[in-house]
Amino acid sequence: MAHQSCNACVFYEDHVANSPSQLDDGGLCRANPPVTQKDDDSRGLWPVVKPNDWCGKFTNLFAAE
Repeated sequence: MAHQSCNACVFYEDHVANSPSQLDDGGLCRANPPVTQKDDDSRGLWPVVKPNDWCGKFTNLFAAE
C-alpha cells in the first residue's frame, strides 16, 4: 500500500497559505469547501495541512465526471 499522506492526495495544493505569507512545510486541503468564519464580512478559509498529514478522504485519482 502506498503512503497515503496529504502531499500524495489530489486534493492537496502545495505552497499556498490562507495568509499573505507562504508556508514552507504546508499546503491547502481542497477536499471540502472553505471553512466559514465567525465574521459576516470574512471569506472562508481552506484548511491548512502539512504534507505528511492524512485523513480518511485520501485519493490519488479524480473521480470520473
